[in-house]
Amino acid sequence: IRQTDNISDLENMVAEAAKEGANYIQTPEMTGILERDPAVLQAALRPQEDDPVFAACAELARCHGVWLHLGSTAVGLQTERAANRGALFATDGRLVAIYDKIHMFDVSVDEDNRWQESKRYKPGDRAVVADMGGFGLGMSICYDLRFPQLYRKMAKSGAAILSCPAAFTVPTGKAHWEILLRARAIENGAFMVAAAQGGTHEDGRKTWGRSIVVGPWGEIVASLDHDEPGVLCCDIDLDEVDKARAAIPNLANERKFAISKAD
Repeated sequence: IRQTDNISDLENMVAEAAKEGANYIQTPEMTGILERDPAVLQAALRPQEDDPVFAACAELARCHGVWLHLGSTAVGLQTERAANRGALFATDGRLVAIYDKIHMFDVSVDEDNRWQESKRYKPGDRAVVADMGGFGLGMSICYDLRFPQLYRKMAKSGAAILSCPAAFTVPTGKAHWEILLRARAIENGAFMVAAAQGGTHEDGRKTWGRSIVVGPWGEIVASLDHDEPGVLCCDIDLDEVDKARAAIPNLANERKFAISKAD
């Protein structure tokens, strides 16, 4: 039932964004189901070819003629663990890229936020830069945000837009969400687009929300200031990426180095 409801909300919100003129639409991490109960999650899992969220996204991309970035959903594998998998669909509904979350959220923030994502999800091992008709989209998910080397490699591989669909916890979101996104954008002279789950979920967890788009100079282009469902639309000028990288050419200036430990 939860996944069916989420797909219905997805359809309505994608339609709203497309009506406002969006040609690239990103959804949050775990668009299909956000669930901490292993039994409930396992019952909802389907392999990618049978997953209803993947099917809905393909149809929505085709129907509205948009690039649709499924931030992620839980996909069944032929193992005891699932994949936390993002995907990009072209304007004709073709699946053009998939990305499995690399960094697992194995943390203990406080008594209410203790997670062992690696027990339920198999980590990915490959970064992805998808071609969106002449520019690169770097794909990541949530906890990946704390690993700047991932974004640096994607930027140096042609990503002008970096993405981080997420379901940040409230304490980490309040402390780190905006500052980390702005840092990744500045470090790489790239746009950062981050759709985020927010509010209190059916399984009891709370997420920070506050979806945001950051420009390559670190400026906030657009943001939601709440944790309620919402559609955030804005225009971005990819020429700003070239300008930022010309002004601060740190991608080109990067040098290899050795490290030694002093006695």
